[in-house]
Amino acid sequence: MARINSRQVEAFRAMMLTGSVTEAAKLMAVTQPAVSRLLRDFQALLKMGLFERRGTGLVPTAAATALYMEVERSFVGLERINAAAEEIRSRRTGTLRIAALPALSNGYLPRLAGKFLEERPNLNLSFFGVISPIVIDWVLNNQCDIGFAEIPIAHSGLTCMRLPALPRVAILPDGHRLAAKAMLEPRDFEGETFVSLSAGSTSRHLIDQIFNRDDVRRVLRVETSLSEIMCGMVSSGLGVAICDPFTAREFEGRGIVVRSFMPRIDFEFAAVFPPQRSPSPVALDLVEVMRRALVERSGRPFAQN
Repeated sequence: MARINSRQVEAFRAMMLTGSVTEAAKLMAVTQPAVSRLLRDFQALLKMGLFERRGTGLVPTAAATALYMEVERSFVGLERINAAAEEIRSRRTGTLRIAALPALSNGYLPRLAGKFLEERPNLNLSFFGVISPIVIDWVLNNQCDIGFAEIPIAHSGLTCMRLPALPRVAILPDGHRLAAKAMLEPRDFEGETFVSLSAGSTSRHLIDQIFNRDDVRRVLRVETSLSEIMCGMVSSGLGVAICDPFTAREFEGRGIVVRSFMPRIDFEFAAVFPPQRSPSPVALDLVEVMRRALVERSGRPFAQN
């Protein structure tokens, strides 16, 4: 038994939309005889008269009008599928789930992500600010499409893309004597009360290594796992610190001043993706936007964003 094919349905729809075989043929990019044949076969299969000849034209019957309503529903569905496919091709749809360490999630990355979404009106975002070990855990368990975590990243099963590093900076309370200098060195911190990152962290090790190498004695009164707490403590006037550039930027002018620090201690981080599947195209787009922004930022004075 012969079955209806999609071209017959398309010819019927084109005829209903345009009202003439000539225009239907143009719409379908075929000849008029081809449209006439498709319509004839379609009516024969349905055993139903769909068009009546009046003068030189064809007029749809009541049956054709009723059938067209059902056909149009199907075509609207197909058009929605085509539109969705185009959205996916252009990376402008769905929800992107991001987890990022606090240094990035406290201001810098949300601003960048906001601009990213402006160009993708059909993209939704779920954004979580958590410490690096939790970022890794959530990405490993497919709770997020992309994570941003501090290097080194212990888990070898994750796909990682290292991003451009920026140097850590010195942060001082407003009015501190060292604020008169444009660039600070380890010896400038001799005898200063110092706010440290938590013992055992990679960042703490890198910073302590620099001061120990020059035999600089600091007064270590406070340690914390979060750079926001560090900045808050410094803004209170308690002491000084070495901080990642992103958090320092958020607190600059809020009770702290920021100065360059040498030798350079890079703040290094990477984008990480769930294992056993390819990174989503829109996640890769975000990483590329971020990479370009960081490269641009690395060539500008610290206080500019």
